Amino acid sequence: MPVKIRLQRHGKKGKPFYWIVAADARSKRDGKFLEKLGIYNPNTNPATIDLNVDGAVKWLTNGAQPSDTAKRLLSYKGALLKHHLLGGLRKGALTEEQVAEKFNAWVAEKDAAVAAKVSGLTQEQEVEKAKALAAEKAVNEKRVSDAQAIEAEVAAAEAAEIAATEVAATEEVVAEEAVATEEVVATEEAPAEEAAGEETKEA
Repeated sequence: MPVKIRLQRHGKKGKPFYWIVAADARSKRDGKFLEKLGIYNPNTNPATIDLNVDGAVKWLTNGAQPSDTAKRLLSYKGALLKHHLLGGLRKGALTEEQVAEKFNAWVAEKDAAVAAKVSGLTQEQEVEKAKALAAEKAVNEKRVSDAQAIEAEVAAAEAAEIAATEVAATEEVVAEEAVATEEVVATEEAPAEEAAGEETKEA
């Protein structure tokens, strides 16, 4: 029975995740499988890969053929390296201690690289967050300055209106005083003219 190590799709539309399975090559993609070896979730950053390395190595040793994507995942998690090292052990080129030492050294180096990538992503997220915060602060400051400018314009318009009203009221008072003064002068001049008229008649 030909066995393939491949991905079996799960999840919802637009958010898939996959099981890494060993299945009969003739079965459907999402059909029956012989053993579940791990999961692969590409929706996270970095992608989440959880693999049973020993189980994958067992199936590779028994002749299972991985698909292209599954082969990349097995390589990423070190299953292909361990299969290669165990092949050297079977041929007598390596000892078990050497196999364990080489594999553990590779795993430590890989973990360090992944940790560096995660820290880099965290720093990038912090920088982007700081930029977004600065942009939002600038927008808020502009909004406040615009509001203050509008308030200043409204206050200036109100002050100009009040000043114009006061000027108009002052001019009205001056005009009324002028009219009153003219009436007083006219009233004082009227008796003098009457007296002058009487003197003319007597003469």
